[in-house]
Amino acid sequence: MIREVSGDILLSGAQAIAHGVAPNDHFASGLALALRERWPAMYKDFRHYCQNHHVEPGDLWAWAGAGGVRIVALFTQDAARHEHAHPGKAQPTYVNHALRALHALALAESFTSLALPRLATGVGGLDWTEVRPLVDHHLGSLEAPVYVYGTYHPGVKAAE
Repeated sequence: MIREVSGDILLSGAQAIAHGVAPNDHFASGLALALRERWPAMYKDFRHYCQNHHVEPGDLWAWAGAGGVRIVALFTQDAARHEHAHPGKAQPTYVNHALRALHALALAESFTSLALPRLATGVGGLDWTEVRPLVDHHLGSLEAPVYVYGTYHPGVKAAE
């Protein structure tokens, strides 16, 4: 079941929060920055993973923190061309592959719920009308509820 909600995804009661990033992302804006600020160990582990693995767009990286929090980074964008450049834009093909991998992870780890923003539509630059069918296709068959945070309201808990 996929349900669109409004609120602050950081206040979600979902077992896992998924979001789109680029390989070697600096988590410098938007949801990625908020996640980096809230869980600095997650960002440190992410950077270590990217430096030690050949990360490709369409892959994912999952992190488990204290208290049971799960963050899943979906590689929906091309990596930046150099250290100080901005990441490339998201591609529907990358989103498709990353969502397929997220579906497999959700099944393998028996996620009880999942929250994600309008994936790849902010910094990624895609249109939600292009991404939503991919979310429906890959996550719609999950038995666990999937909450898509369509509108951000800081400090407001969504009605999940």
